[in-house]
Amino acid sequence: MRKLSLLLSLACAAGAALAAPPQRVGIDYELRRNGSAVAEVHERLVHDGRTYRLSQTWKAKGLYAIRGEARRSSAGRVGPEGLRPEAFEDLRPGKDPRRAAPAAGMQDRLSVLWHFAFRPPTARVTLQVADGRGLSAHVYEPAGRERIRTPAGDFHALKLERSDEGRRAQVWLAPERGNVPVRVLVTEKDGTVLEVTAVRITQ
Repeated sequence: MRKLSLLLSLACAAGAALAAPPQRVGIDYELRRNGSAVAEVHERLVHDGRTYRLSQTWKAKGLYAIRGEARRSSAGRVGPEGLRPEAFEDLRPGKDPRRAAPAAGMQDRLSVLWHFAFRPPTARVTLQVADGRGLSAHVYEPAGRERIRTPAGDFHALKLERSDEGRRAQVWLAPERGNVPVRVLVTEKDGTVLEVTAVRITQ
């Protein structure tokens, strides 16, 4: 019985380690709007299992390039409940900076999907998300596994779905890469389709 308990403990520990993203990981994404490439997005996660820092840089393409480069950052703690952001900043050319210090149990606009990388949902979950202007409720539900193909590789991905006020979002996480987000598809109320796809994953 003691051996069995030890094996189960080791298996649970291995499963938890496998679920967590690498301590350093960078992802290059391509953003498409209605099928046309409009921006390159780079995200970088650094964590030590206790604290984390996320950075995101947007570089627009084509006609959108005149808007310049946008940057977001999120920093906080890592715990059994996932990410606990403490500071969020959103910097965009020509606009006032947005900053937030999310309260306990909340996420920010950058941390929310990476939170799922540390704690993939097994049932419907509602998160309060801060963006520097206010709070919004995000409700996500697991929608099974799907095999998807991206420029960064093929993944047997965990799919999440969100639908509220006429807006629909689908997110795909790659368990074999530590549950990092590799594709996001958003359909806006007016029918506009935004797609973010991983092009390259580095460590």
